[in-house]
Amino acid sequence: MATNRLIGDYPVIGIRPTIDGRRGVLKVRESLEEQTMGMAKAAAKLFTENLKYSNGEPVKVVIADTTIGRVPEAAACAEKFKKEGVDITLTVTPCWCYGSETMDMDPKTIKGVWGFNGTERPGAVYLASVLASHAQKGLPAFGIYGHDVQNADATDIPEDVQEKLLRFGRAAVAVATMRGKSYLQIGSITMGIAGSIISPEFFEEYLGMRVESVDEVEIIRRMTEGIYDHAEFEKALKWTKENCKQGFDKNPDFCRKTDAEKEEAWEFVVKMMCIIKDLYNGNKNLPEGCEEEQLGHNAIAGGFQGQRQWTDFYPNCDFPEAMMNSSFDWNGAREPYVLATENDTLNGVGMLFGKLLTNTAQIFADVRTYWSPEAVKQATGYELEGVAKESKGFIHLINSGAACIDACGEAKDENGNGVIKPFWEMTEKDQKACLDATEWCPADNGYFRGGGFSSRFLTNSEMPVTMVRLNLVKGLGPVLQIAEGWTVKLPDEVSDKLWKRTDYTWPCTWFAPRLTGEGAFKSAYDVMNNWGANHGAISYGHIGADLITLCSMLRIPVCMQNVPEDKIRLYMPYFDNSIILKAALIIILSSRINDTYLSYSDSLYFEHVEKSCILFIRLAHRNNHINNRIIHFLFPYRF
Repeated sequence: MATNRLIGDYPVIGIRPTIDGRRGVLKVRESLEEQTMGMAKAAAKLFTENLKYSNGEPVKVVIADTTIGRVPEAAACAEKFKKEGVDITLTVTPCWCYGSETMDMDPKTIKGVWGFNGTERPGAVYLASVLASHAQKGLPAFGIYGHDVQNADATDIPEDVQEKLLRFGRAAVAVATMRGKSYLQIGSITMGIAGSIISPEFFEEYLGMRVESVDEVEIIRRMTEGIYDHAEFEKALKWTKENCKQGFDKNPDFCRKTDAEKEEAWEFVVKMMCIIKDLYNGNKNLPEGCEEEQLGHNAIAGGFQGQRQWTDFYPNCDFPEAMMNSSFDWNGAREPYVLATENDTLNGVGMLFGKLLTNTAQIFADVRTYWSPEAVKQATGYELEGVAKESKGFIHLINSGAACIDACGEAKDENGNGVIKPFWEMTEKDQKACLDATEWCPADNGYFRGGGFSSRFLTNSEMPVTMVRLNLVKGLGPVLQIAEGWTVKLPDEVSDKLWKRTDYTWPCTWFAPRLTGEGAFKSAYDVMNNWGANHGAISYGHIGADLITLCSMLRIPVCMQNVPEDKIRLYMPYFDNSIILKAALIIILSSRINDTYLSYSDSLYFEHVEKSCILFIRLAHRNNHINNRIIHFLFPYRF
């Protein structure tokens, strides 16, 4: 597996086996020791076999040295976990325990509690009791409880409990991984795009990250002064010339770049990618005397401004963006980066969420055009079929920059289906297939006067994907939109006709969201009509439930989603500060909303709600963002 390119260890999960502390003549505690520790070992095995860090290594799990029945044992566990660097704790028990004596009291850990569903001992009673203690003490925890009763001697973990444990583990590892890392913005605001107006407060207060800012001129300085890894550059340029085929030039003859200019542009963009990687994580191989530049910015994600000041003069950043976001380069398969085009910081965060939850490369795209069945037929004569028909049309996802080339869908699973794989599963055959499916067209000189190259491919497989968008709402804070669906494979001639109506030199993905018949998910049109910004971050797989769990840990409300009901269970509202109060009240209010607007009396009923929250709810409902299940603030999360 790859080394960790970030400073700081990966988060560790600590398992806390809690037990009824009573001994005495009937040996209550003694009778439960084996079962309790068995639950801990089973949970640890589940995590280590199924969860991986972003570099491909199995998640590290430690177990308390003893079961925890009273305060001294809880303290000993806390001390061990402190030494082991535990960021996430899972408390497991088959029985009643003394709640406040055995609970995890560390305010910094992400907490889950699994209470065994059995009849012999009241594990569920402890679960409810300790969750109440967590809420009362302001220490949020996730409650995990199985659907079916198990026998006391059961050693297996039921499937529904496995799913809940793994969802908790994935989200918790993602949240803990972000902490202390940096978002690196190279440049600043692009063409007035809201997402590129960076909010350090959001990164600091919600994600536990810092914001690092570097002017784009730093790239030119490093090029001019030779502050880059020369050996890597030569290797990268050779690989690029051998593997990245240049596509057609759409520009009129009078404004095309010459062959010599294009050759220079290739050297420029490859060198640019090498330098951006160095800015992210440093490089010990930089020339002597560049000790400061060797350090990097410990960036787990970032963005590049580009337009317009850079792209009006220099080659664009499409090649570095596309290749850095992909799961391989001249060094072979490697962990994808997250580099947002146009420095859309909020879309970069969406990409980061998806990458950390799936360990796969991410797609950055404009949410550009809704194609209705009628419009498709008029333009091409084709009657929609499959998921596109079920979604009452589809959405065109296309942008010049940061879509990973993995998104072509040419990497295949064992059944020959197109997939986006974690980098450690990307074979040389998969890499070649993605490269062969991609060409690099000279940039549109109307958009990019400085030239450069844009990746061009068609997502030519039907794949399950999830599109997300993070938005900031004044007076409320961040909200996340989630749309699960599928990429659409159209007949080649149909794709070609529709694609040519926009920029034919950019990567093209057709997207059909799953419909629910409610709110923003009555049709693909409604999804696009309710989307909160011009960009979306698209991840392989249906990961909406994981995203909701992640958001609950980060105190981010979800304001639009189409996740199946059986994947979402709640509720134990937790009141911490004003933003959490707002989010919790959204839950309360959303449960009162039907097909009518909020009444004035409803507003008065919650006389202590801040006006901004009420206004947001009214606005969201008016635009079909809210119904009985659309907004979920899920911390603590009751599975």
